[in-house]
Amino acid sequence: MLERLAPFRAAALKRGIPSADVERWIRTARPCATLTRHGDGPVVGTLGGPLLLPADAPDPWYPLVAAIDLAALPADATDLPLPPDGRLLLFAYPDTETDGEAVYVPAGTAVEERKGNPYFEAEAYADVTAAFPRGPLHLAVDVSLPYHCWVEVPDHPYVEPLPGHPHSEELRDTWLDTADEIAGRGVLQIGGYASDESSDIDPVLPADESRRADDWVLLADWYTDIKGREGATVHWAIRRADLAARRFDQTDVTVFWNP
Repeated sequence: MLERLAPFRAAALKRGIPSADVERWIRTARPCATLTRHGDGPVVGTLGGPLLLPADAPDPWYPLVAAIDLAALPADATDLPLPPDGRLLLFAYPDTETDGEAVYVPAGTAVEERKGNPYFEAEAYADVTAAFPRGPLHLAVDVSLPYHCWVEVPDHPYVEPLPGHPHSEELRDTWLDTADEIAGRGVLQIGGYASDESSDIDPVLPADESRRADDWVLLADWYTDIKGREGATVHWAIRRADLAARRFDQTDVTVFWNP
């Protein structure tokens, strides 16, 4: 995986960033699953589709974004402790003050089809929900480096470089310049690092002192590409321990959108 970062390494060294700092940054790389609507990779899920849930599961509030077949996702596609099979359902509505959820349906569980929440079929929401993408999701296994470069601190200047990475801003900028020749871009990403239009601060770690970077991981990013929601990104984040224990109800969902 790390050999794919050769263009990043070359560009960073050309900028004069010390080699030791470049290699330290490269060691933060994470594998991720890039899911595209069109591609040559295997189908590992669907955007939209029927809402299939166990009979005793509560009705979800938010619309269904995607259903991922975890058995079709190679174990090394991410570094997340995902279940080896079953379905991961992602729900959200891309707005400035909305939320979402993640639901895990174990393999072999009897399910029934549900109707979506009629709240999101009302006139104020219908144009957006009707534009949610539909169709198969094709897998490409990629590598991801941080799209963020600062952590927040209580005193002026209120931000500082990522711990252990004094050149984090230059390294992040180098990644932004080289990412397109190293990794793909899809409508959905599982694992890796979160990104959005304003990613100086890790979207997985909002201003909350209780959140530690080594505890929280990105479960999924959705790059909406919906008319009227241009630039909106949905982030599903979870503590690594909760993910390993299958506590998907502990998933935290945030939306970045600057209308």
